[in-house]
Amino acid sequence: MSSRCALAIRPFSPALPAPHALALAVSMFGIAAGACERRVDEPAPLAPRVDRVDGPARDPAPPASTGTGAPGAGRCIHATPATPERPPPTHAGPDPACPDDPTGPFQLATGKVIFLDARAPDVLVEVARKEEERARGLMYRKSMPEDRGMIFVFEQRRNHAFWMHNTCISLDMLFIDRDGTIVGIQENTPTLNDSTFQVGCPSTYVLELNAGWARRHGVVAGQKVRLEGI
Repeated sequence: MSSRCALAIRPFSPALPAPHALALAVSMFGIAAGACERRVDEPAPLAPRVDRVDGPARDPAPPASTGTGAPGAGRCIHATPATPERPPPTHAGPDPACPDDPTGPFQLATGKVIFLDARAPDVLVEVARKEEERARGLMYRKSMPEDRGMIFVFEQRRNHAFWMHNTCISLDMLFIDRDGTIVGIQENTPTLNDSTFQVGCPSTYVLELNAGWARRHGVVAGQKVRLEGI
């Protein structure tokens, strides 16, 4: 989308030679057009972007940071607490109230997440890059292997907020910055829940794994990952 505005050019003095008058007119038109027409790679002044998945736009107040956990003064890290804020799910398998999948899962590209600072196995992930893929996410899934996950790739680096609408398995959500730093983790998110979950720090990726995965493998905020094929 581009924005345009009307351009009015005053007549030039007849004393100015014709070639110079023409060159000056072209130059002034280029300056005015550059000021009036939005570049293709600039965002148009639209309503606030919806970068959360599966739900309506909402920018909740970020939680207070509980530590740094990473090199560099002032780095935003929502530190992993000593004990989970939420207990793991009490039932095995999917939520008994899980609705039926109306269409079946999307066929997504895959990549790999490698944990550099923890004794954790590599994870093969489905890559949700398009808006409709991010909106669908892991909805209706009734199971996920321990070494699998889904990673959400965003165009904008910001404090992303997720919910668990129509999501039938409890998850760990790892919020990852563009340099591979895990800036925060939401553990044991409840199934079929419309509350929002976020860490108050900007990120470019969000990795969803089975609930309890991060703690089982010693993964905490402030550690680094490497992404392959993503």
